[in-house]
Amino acid sequence: MANSPASASAWPGQRLGLPESGPRSVARPGRRLLALAIDWGTAILVSVAFFSYNAWATLGVFAVAQAVFLLTANGSVGHLLLGMRVVPIAGGYLGWWRPLVRTILLCLVIPAVIWDRDQRGMHDRLIGTVLVRR
Repeated sequence: MANSPASASAWPGQRLGLPESGPRSVARPGRRLLALAIDWGTAILVSVAFFSYNAWATLGVFAVAQAVFLLTANGSVGHLLLGMRVVPIAGGYLGWWRPLVRTILLCLVIPAVIWDRDQRGMHDRLIGTVLVRR
């Protein structure tokens, strides 16, 4: 009865062994969207200041910021300001390749807007990570 309603998760992340709320619980959509707005807004400001607002420069600034902050702090500026971080499902170190692949997939947009029942975007599912609260 793996597909019965009784076996469905009561909250996002339960199937992954994550708590319903508090630290290490799955970050919810509102917080994620606000973090994305902070990151994109910052990229626009840098693009305006240094590149006379070029759309490709904005995307490049966004991508570099995502990759660098994920590599060094396990989260983007928006994530960190809103108390979130990206962690591997299996635990341990995020590594160098996960932030790079996640950033590429995030910039492609489509993988980021397709979510599973644990509220993980395909960009996180493909690399084995989850965005959690700190």
